[in-house]
Amino acid sequence: MKISKRYAESVKLIDKTKEYEAKEALELIEKMPKPKFDETVELHVKLGVDSKHADQQVRGTVVLPHGTGKTQRVLVFAKGPKAEEAEKAGADFVGAEELIPKIQNDNWFDYDVIVATPDMMGVVGRLGKVLGPKGLMPNPKSGTVTMDVTKAINEIKSGKVEYRLDKTNIIHLGFGKVSFGSEKLLENYETVMNAIIKAKPAAAKGQYIKSIAITTTMGPGIYISQK
Repeated sequence: MKISKRYAESVKLIDKTKEYEAKEALELIEKMPKPKFDETVELHVKLGVDSKHADQQVRGTVVLPHGTGKTQRVLVFAKGPKAEEAEKAGADFVGAEELIPKIQNDNWFDYDVIVATPDMMGVVGRLGKVLGPKGLMPNPKSGTVTMDVTKAINEIKSGKVEYRLDKTNIIHLGFGKVSFGSEKLLENYETVMNAIIKAKPAAAKGQYIKSIAITTTMGPGIYISQK
C-alpha cells in the first residue's frame, strides 16, 4: 500500500519502541504535517474484558470540557408538550410515527444522535434493524431515553460523547480536533479516560486496560503509557 508523503513524515516523528505520556503524544500530533481539513483526534482503548458477557460490558457517556469540535444534529421522538420542549431546546428535528417511513424507506440519516421520550420507544423500536447497526438507537444508559429532553439536548450539543466496547473489546472514540491544541485535547482525553476507568465492571478480572493509542483521522497511531 502506497502511503502519502505527509503520513511518512508523521511516522518519522514517532518512536515506535516507546509509550508516550498523553501530553507528549498530543504535542507530537501538533507538530505533524496537516492535511487540508481539521482532523479528529481519536482514542482507541483495548480492555481486558469480554464483551460477550453482559456483566463485562463497558458503556457510558461523558461530557467533554471542550466539546468534540463537531456540531451534533439531534433528532427527538416526542409528542405534545415534550415535542414543543424539544424544539425550544434546539433539537434539529422533532417528530413521531410519521418519521418511520422516512427513515425506513428514504434512508434519512441527517442527524447524529436520537433522543426519545419513554412513551415513544414502542415507535422507535420498529426501527431497531435500521438504527441498531448505525449505533443510533436511543438507550436509557446513554441518557437518550428520557423525559428531560431539554437536558439531553443541551448535553449533546455541549460535547457529550458515548463510549462503548466493540466486539473486539476496544473502545473507539473521537475526543476533539487537532486545532484544539494539546492542552484542551489533554483535558478532554483525561476526562474520557477517567470515565472509562470508573466504568470498570465488577466482573472484570486481571489487567483492565490493555493498551491505549491515539491517532488522527489520517495519521499514524501513538501508544500511550498507562502510568
